Amino acid sequence: MLENVYLYILVMAGVTYLIRVLPLTLIRQQIKSQFIQSFLHYVPYATLSAMTFPAILTSTSSMIAATGGFIVAMVAAWKERSLVQVAAFACITVFILERFL
Repeated sequence: MLENVYLYILVMAGVTYLIRVLPLTLIRQQIKSQFIQSFLHYVPYATLSAMTFPAILTSTSSMIAATGGFIVAMVAAWKERSLVQVAAFACITVFILERFL
């Protein structure tokens, strides 16, 4: 069983390495396509939101509190509040909703 763990770690390291090295070795010229540039510009944001959104909904014991905190955070971010204010408003909302619902 122990040798299987090392094999899994080796395969995982190889795949991670290839994902990071292949674009550097295969694409040596500047990307001129406006579509691909805009697509690559939004990949980090899409990845971050795809990782964060499920965690938001499952972080509390109440789906209503999680949704309320998410909505308050979205509104505060839309109003261009600072990151600390957005997080504080969302946390306070979740606390109040979980406490009284």
